[in-house]
Amino acid sequence: MNRFYLYALVSFIGVGTLSSCGGSKKGSAVSEKTGYAYNKRENGGFEVKKGYKRGPGPGLIEIEGGEFIMGGSAIEIPGQDMSTYNHKRQVTVSSFYMDETEVSNTDWLEYLHWIKTTFKGKAELAEYYYTALPDTLVWRRPLSYNEPYVNNYLRHPAYGDYPVVGVTWQQATDYAVWRTDRVNEFILREKGIMTPFKELNRPTARGGAPVKKSDTVFNTDIYLNGQIKDLGKKAPVDLSADAAAAGNRGKALRNVRLEDGEIFQPYRLPTEAEWEYAALGLIGNTQYANINEKKVYPWNGLGITSPRKSTRGMILANFKRGKGDYMGVGGSLNDKAGITSEVKSFTPNDFGLYNMAGNVNEWVNDVYRPNTFEATEGLNPFRGNQYSDKERDAASNVIKIDGKGRPVMKAAVSGVKQTWAQLQANYVDSAYKADQRGFKDEEKNLGGEVITLYNDKSRVYKGGSWNDQAMWLNPAARRYLQEDESTADIGFRCAMTMLGASEVKSAGKAQFRNKPTKPFKVK
Repeated sequence: MNRFYLYALVSFIGVGTLSSCGGSKKGSAVSEKTGYAYNKRENGGFEVKKGYKRGPGPGLIEIEGGEFIMGGSAIEIPGQDMSTYNHKRQVTVSSFYMDETEVSNTDWLEYLHWIKTTFKGKAELAEYYYTALPDTLVWRRPLSYNEPYVNNYLRHPAYGDYPVVGVTWQQATDYAVWRTDRVNEFILREKGIMTPFKELNRPTARGGAPVKKSDTVFNTDIYLNGQIKDLGKKAPVDLSADAAAAGNRGKALRNVRLEDGEIFQPYRLPTEAEWEYAALGLIGNTQYANINEKKVYPWNGLGITSPRKSTRGMILANFKRGKGDYMGVGGSLNDKAGITSEVKSFTPNDFGLYNMAGNVNEWVNDVYRPNTFEATEGLNPFRGNQYSDKERDAASNVIKIDGKGRPVMKAAVSGVKQTWAQLQANYVDSAYKADQRGFKDEEKNLGGEVITLYNDKSRVYKGGSWNDQAMWLNPAARRYLQEDESTADIGFRCAMTMLGASEVKSAGKAQFRNKPTKPFKVK
């Protein structure tokens, strides 16, 4: 692992977020059901994390979930039947995290640099690097002189803080997987649970052999399965190990487990419901469970200009005001951007998210269907589930690893936990389907004489862009593109599942108080 990317995460340490995911100390709590003390070797070494404090990963903002009317902010868009394309339905979105800004060109170059340095000299390098490259040819237009953007937009520092474009849905999803592993490895090495970066490939203090990094590229799942052996000085002690046979002065060290609460959940693309909920930012208009003012855009009001005295008349998002008008008149530019603008432009919405309208459209996780409201779930609605399992060696439980250092995945074979006999016999339930709501609809004929251009590879994008007019800035508006295609006006941001309580901030709010259970004592 190259240390290049550390600069991007330094602020993560500086603000103390790292400690918010829980320290390494465990309390000596007692089981309320058996009386055994937790975290005691003499009691079998069952370890329980107490005092866990969650927090967002780098780049993320907490989004407290809740009920809202999905499609409720829809406005009439020429060419779309709004009663079908944006049917209003009441849904609930669980609390989650979302990137404060869109992923930038610098973020993507960091990704490319890591691939180039980590896989240097390996057969996988050329294909991996080429596959990750954005398509800069999206800037070319037969009747436009956009050629300077082809070579400069991604790599020139003038556009470093501008949103990356030319990335497919598949590339955005792959970036999220990569980002998960880099952040989790960073946490483990900075805490000394794994060998710190500064000690890798450097001579030891007494002139001994240098500490070498594992040949296995860090992957969160592979690490949690115990297939990456790199124990730092602050790795947790395995209380269930045989102390007599252990090294390190009778203390056997181990890898972090999911139960320790030290690592983050996977970064991913937000669902369509999450994205629309976050874009509206109705939390700023809500009081005592009542929404005082509805929204058509991520800001209040029906206009597209600022009502504040200091910024009165300024455009509130980066979009195309009219045909051929991308930025206004010289000397008085309206949105101050001919194409994209920096990812921290304009005013954030009430959740603190930038550019949830305009700048670039953003990929979301869902497969596109016009009648998404049909047979939808009320909690965290999503279309596109394709469940998969890690491929393991049946005898050793070792996860098979692909050329990128990630688990080899296979289609899930059952919707329920299999019996031991079924598992050993590699029993496959051929009737199991991942998505019962039409994910695998016919690609061409969806019933009757209706012929469509969308299929199970069509993905939703939302938000409007520098190349769109104001009607597409409405959070309910939705369009689609094939997951392996890209444009100069589609980028993305990541999200992450929030675990635990739904309420983000409890201070000042009424709470039920429960009495602690008295510990059991042997008389």
